[in-house]
Amino acid sequence: MTHIKKGDMVKILSGKDRTKTGKVLSVDGQQGKAIVEGRNIMTRHERPKKSGQKGQKVQFPGAINISNLTIICPNCGKPTRAGSKIDDKSVKVRICKKCGKGIK
Repeated sequence: MTHIKKGDMVKILSGKDRTKTGKVLSVDGQQGKAIVEGRNIMTRHERPKKSGQKGQKVQFPGAINISNLTIICPNCGKPTRAGSKIDDKSVKVRICKKCGKGIK
């Protein structure tokens, strides 16, 4: 189980996009990686598929290891660790370790 989910705002802690923020597009919990919108842009060169067509460069966001990401709390706006607690309806909720309010 990961502490990051699709739709979270995250800050990147290491790599070429260090200190930048973005929205999580998808999470692969099995491999421990996440794709962040507009960050870690990779370029792939594609061959022409038909004769007469030109080859092209395709850019796409690459996966980032989850250990290199931290959640930005929507309430206090600070990068934080996520904790969890059970609310009064017996549902497990993620909480901000800095302000103590629920995350999403």
